[in-house]
Amino acid sequence: MSPRAGRAGHPLRTLAFVESPVQLLNVLEWAHLHGLRTEPDPLPGADPLPSVPAQVRRTVAGDSPQAGAGLTVVVLSPTDPMTRGQLRRMADLARDEGYRVRWEEARGGPAAPFSTIGGLAGSLRRADRIVMGDPFSRYVQLLLTITKARELVVVDDGTATMEFVAQLARGERLVRWHRKGGRPGARDLLFAPVSSSARRRLTPSARRRVEVFSSMPVTETPAGVTVTANDFSWTRARFGPPRITKGADMVGTSLVETGVVDGDRYLEAVRTLAKTHGAARYFAHRRESAEKLHRLAAETGLEIVRPDLPLELIARRGPIGRTILSFPSTVVHTLPLALAGTGVRVAVCDIDPSWLTENASPRAQGFLSGVTGTARDVHRLAAVSPA
Repeated sequence: MSPRAGRAGHPLRTLAFVESPVQLLNVLEWAHLHGLRTEPDPLPGADPLPSVPAQVRRTVAGDSPQAGAGLTVVVLSPTDPMTRGQLRRMADLARDEGYRVRWEEARGGPAAPFSTIGGLAGSLRRADRIVMGDPFSRYVQLLLTITKARELVVVDDGTATMEFVAQLARGERLVRWHRKGGRPGARDLLFAPVSSSARRRLTPSARRRVEVFSSMPVTETPAGVTVTANDFSWTRARFGPPRITKGADMVGTSLVETGVVDGDRYLEAVRTLAKTHGAARYFAHRRESAEKLHRLAAETGLEIVRPDLPLELIARRGPIGRTILSFPSTVVHTLPLALAGTGVRVAVCDIDPSWLTENASPRAQGFLSGVTGTARDVHRLAAVSPA
């Protein structure tokens, strides 16, 4: 079936659910590849653009009768201020491209999930295709129990996509890589039936098609799953090329915040890398704590930059260093694609096993090594020796 055509030639009604800026970026990349446009009939319930006057809203959100059928993006907003800020900027870009965006305060209090799911139930049942950025999300898994869509699409949510595809291929329960190996908690056990139902729905069948849209290396393809390559063609067409500076820039990671890497070891590694390669700026990950970033600035002399968009767009707009230093993360796969043809070099530093915390998953070292080892067009740096 054509990505644009539904039954009897009618366009598919497509709902996309995103919880992070990167997920929304990759929804835009997927929609650009398939040539989608905005969904003509608005979702019932919350006003998609509450801060914009109605007469303006009809134009900005694609409410005009001339708008073609296609994609409606539902933002399941988190509470983190930096993530929310990036999501609002990405939502503006989605509207600029002609897609409808509905912002849901999905975590705005104890009753918010019930209100959000209840308000979306009708649209979920009518949707022909569901696009999601995080199949590990409990929110998304709950939504999957409602939909009758015959097409499901998973777009990149970073390196977690690699683990999702591998777990689906092996028929395992869906567990994030940095949590795997620990004993399930009470909430995990309570949610297990929903998670199992989501995994079944994400398994292709005669009645359901499943697509994975990814820039990550997919080594274990589940039977029947269509894998489509994301080459960041929308990003390259929309932004840049960037102005290249002589120095180096560094990309931050949330491995300390997720309990994988020791904070002191991480700071020492950043200090050594910055000194060795002459880095001047540190692009913070949206989940990095303010306390950690303040310490990094004080002890390394790096300028801390809090991006207002995903790094792929920041780098493409420029200015950006001729060398980008990173630890194992999504950007070692995505930045070479977004910056293709610019001459920027991406260098990745391995994680030394001594940096891992005692609470890190037993799979952490192997997974992080795999992230680095499977990256294309990057320069691999040896792990910084611990002091």
